[in-house]
Amino acid sequence: MGKLLGGVRVVDVTTFVTGPLTTKGLSDLGAEVIKIETRGRARGGAVNLSHTDTSKLSITLNFTSPKGLELAHRLVAQSDIVVENHAPGTLNRRGLGYEDLKKIKPDIIMLSSCMQGQTGPYASHAAFGHQLAALTGINQITGWPDREPGWVGPYTDFVAPRYNIIAILAALEYRSQTGKGQYLDMSQCEAGAQFMAPAILDCVVNRQVANRMGNKYASAAPHNAYRCQGEDRWCAIAVFTDEEWQSFCKVIGNPALAKNPRFSTVLARKDNEEELDKLVSEWTINRPAEEVMNSMQAAGVAAGAVETIEDQMDKDPHLKYRNFFRELDRPGGGGKYRAPPGPHFLLSKTPYELRRGPLLGEHNDYVFKDILGLSNEDIAELVNEGVIG
Repeated sequence: MGKLLGGVRVVDVTTFVTGPLTTKGLSDLGAEVIKIETRGRARGGAVNLSHTDTSKLSITLNFTSPKGLELAHRLVAQSDIVVENHAPGTLNRRGLGYEDLKKIKPDIIMLSSCMQGQTGPYASHAAFGHQLAALTGINQITGWPDREPGWVGPYTDFVAPRYNIIAILAALEYRSQTGKGQYLDMSQCEAGAQFMAPAILDCVVNRQVANRMGNKYASAAPHNAYRCQGEDRWCAIAVFTDEEWQSFCKVIGNPALAKNPRFSTVLARKDNEEELDKLVSEWTINRPAEEVMNSMQAAGVAAGAVETIEDQMDKDPHLKYRNFFRELDRPGGGGKYRAPPGPHFLLSKTPYELRRGPLLGEHNDYVFKDILGLSNEDIAELVNEGVIG
């Protein structure tokens, strides 16, 4: 079976999380992703090696030098896609903007994934995913109503790559039909704002401005994470309908509670939610989280144990069955490690391959000799000049 993106070559000029995760999605599906790195600039932490750069190739090239830029252009001329996530205008100033590259490869597909897009009054603003979570409104609805907005971390860093990959696949399909490439301007902020669509719609239609609700939900009760047996063990439970409520009461061994007028309807349960949460906690506190989850799910009530990373990697039978955490060789030797994450989806007709992340410059010989046709003497001279790391 062939790989889904076999035969597609990608030049990766990315850093930190969003860009590398975008090209990782392509490389794991069979594209030949060549990551351009420099020895003068450290990678974005060990995470890049083990997590965001799996299945890629790495070369060290100083494309700020004229000879390095020429080599980068030659590589683009033999590639299909270029992905970058630097501040707007950065690659334009270095001769690697879309207008430069389409002269070299007219059907090139180039994706730029920056904070707020390539145009507009805020295009030049610097930010990371932490700040973009605030700009998209995610922080505003995260946390408790009597406290400051929650801090969810670089949430958009893990949202934008999915949209980037879809856009690239669409551009590949467009090129297969027309023979034309195109430029993809992807705003990470706008990708994150997509996840606010229900709150935005509520504001547009009902003039309701979403705010922090903690673990509550307007049309469900009980709806919370409840303490279970053991140290820091919890289970999330959500009851939406009266039928689910009746099933819930049977599970906890108190079917009469379903007819109690303080809890018999959703509205009544919402009015007495504090008392209800206390009743639920009194039942869950004496049971393991997994037991609570399984008994609730068996009765048709939505529930999920709050898993730690250790739970996911070592104890979750479902993730283990689906081989979510793949074992990879450690770069440079030293045994194996389990690499997160696994595939976002499993394709029945094409394989999903996960290979370890590359060492810095590990594939210089392959790229500079086999693809670009440089001799050993050429490479030695460029190394001495600081063009190749």
